Amino acid sequence: MTNALMFNLGVLGSVATSSLVAWRGCLVVKPALQPEKPLLLYDMEACPYCRRVREALTALHLDVEIRPCPKGGKRYRDEAQAAGGKQLFPMLVDENTGDVLYESTDIVEYLFNTYGERSVPGYYRSKPYQPVLGSLASAVRGLKGMRAHPSKAPAQPLQLWSFEGSPYARLVRERLCELEIPYRLHNLGKEHWTEIGPARQRIKPGPYVPEPGGKRDAFYQQHQRVQVPYLEDPNTGESLFESARILRYLDETYAL
Repeated sequence: MTNALMFNLGVLGSVATSSLVAWRGCLVVKPALQPEKPLLLYDMEACPYCRRVREALTALHLDVEIRPCPKGGKRYRDEAQAAGGKQLFPMLVDENTGDVLYESTDIVEYLFNTYGERSVPGYYRSKPYQPVLGSLASAVRGLKGMRAHPSKAPAQPLQLWSFEGSPYARLVRERLCELEIPYRLHNLGKEHWTEIGPARQRIKPGPYVPEPGGKRDAFYQQHQRVQVPYLEDPNTGESLFESARILRYLDETYAL
């Protein structure tokens, strides 16, 4: 198969993943103030329980430092164990409060209570059927973002603008996890229902105008568009839109 065909199949699989989890992690529920010290998430992209935490982070517009811990990974798993006492993911470290949390249900509740200053919305509460659908959502992607691949470690973490439900951004996060590349995840969820749809054809016709004063507005003022994924690499000075370009860049720069 050609690279283009493989990429398009990957996008379709990623759309299926978002559909199976009811497109959680797209719309912002309540923009939270960013904490003084960044939240730290030890994460495995393909893990359905980690996905639930990232969905909540998008819903709250919270940024987070991601430390990828794929199976077979050697870069951050020992660090996670030193911080929390075990290698169990997701694991959230909040240096603002001194809390270290495991279990996705506990972390989601903590994020909404502490930073959203509200209870967990029904849409984000744990349901008995979620583990099954979450595992199926990972399976349709062939468990991409589950196992470590050989890579070079960057001197500085990368910067990724994303939101959890984006099918295109998921492809990039999967590769970052497999390569064990740390990154600051800037959540750029949709702030209004009129923003639903891909960047080039949103549900509301006409020129795109983001909500004034929000994170999307700040991004728009800098880039004259709001589109994810967007990657900045402080190690090389590269800045890239478009997931296919970013994937090529990551493989050429960091994969061994």
